[in-house]
Amino acid sequence: MLSTDTSPNTIFDLLSAFGHQKVVFCNDTDTGLKAIIAIHNTTLGPALGGTRMWAYKTETDALKDVLRLSKAMTYKAAMSGLNLGGGSAVIIGDPRKDKSEALMRRFGRFIKNLNGEFITAEDMGTNPKDMEYIRMETEHVTGVPESMGGSGDPTPIAARGVFMGIKASVRELHGSDSLAGKSVIVQGIGSVGENLVKLLREENAKVYVSDINEERVIQIAKKYGAQPVANHTIFDLSADIYAPCALGGTVNTSTIGKLKCAIIAGSANNQLEDETIHGNMLLEKGILYAPDYVINAGGLINCYSELAGFSKKRSLQLTENIYDATRNILKLSKAENISTIEAANKMAEKRITDIRRIKSSY
Repeated sequence: MLSTDTSPNTIFDLLSAFGHQKVVFCNDTDTGLKAIIAIHNTTLGPALGGTRMWAYKTETDALKDVLRLSKAMTYKAAMSGLNLGGGSAVIIGDPRKDKSEALMRRFGRFIKNLNGEFITAEDMGTNPKDMEYIRMETEHVTGVPESMGGSGDPTPIAARGVFMGIKASVRELHGSDSLAGKSVIVQGIGSVGENLVKLLREENAKVYVSDINEERVIQIAKKYGAQPVANHTIFDLSADIYAPCALGGTVNTSTIGKLKCAIIAGSANNQLEDETIHGNMLLEKGILYAPDYVINAGGLINCYSELAGFSKKRSLQLTENIYDATRNILKLSKAENISTIEAANKMAEKRITDIRRIKSSY
């Protein structure tokens, strides 16, 4: 039965607010699959985005997350200069308990039925093995193991992109991009976070690490010579850079008031709880924010390289361009006195509009 709810959170209100082309709800009782595939925009090419598996509290939370993630992928591809559109998928469930080969393969069948309009890759809660299961049912997947001819784990390249964004931000403030002696709080030390810690320590940055998994915090701190910090105390620290690398929304009205840093630059998606409100709050407070969808584009670049048949070396070269992209955004923000997220959005939207005009002409 269709809901008669007329609140702003009804499904079609949400789709209108985010500007999506298509949203597919996937349900399979045999495998327990409950998933949502969101296709935001395909002006630049087929929609590519990760599949996240997470134990969402509500189905509405899952829908809002996939809508935000897929829209960010549109802008990420545009800012990276890639011929890809934006999409994303979420599977509702605990990846440690609910995941199975059958569930992932059934999900792959839903992707197959989209006939190439959506191409997926790994995200939080999924891994190259899961992509291998999806590949058994559809060719529209990237990030499969290297043994199958894929590009494998994209997280080292994703971390490299964030690292380049951090260096570009430091150069904007200090005239040099050296990280020696700079202090960085890395919140969330999954695969991308760990690789970022490694790169930062190689440049002699002082690194604080924090995660909800306290055992992993101790392990990573010991491995790289970083300093462990309790997750609930990170906003009490003074540091040059705050690098959120876990869930989004950590930059909000409450935390901005507590932040004691000059730069925010991390791999987490949708770091600003509200782009307009919190982007402007950071501008007013004088905190430089490197837009997440720009500097965390390394994973997308890695997937695009797999589709295009590029080498790892070429993927790294494309990822290095994140440095210049970040600098261009910061320059526009400064020149027009607008938030960095507004500057990035303007640049991404211009590319999409320009290509739409090309495709509509004869």
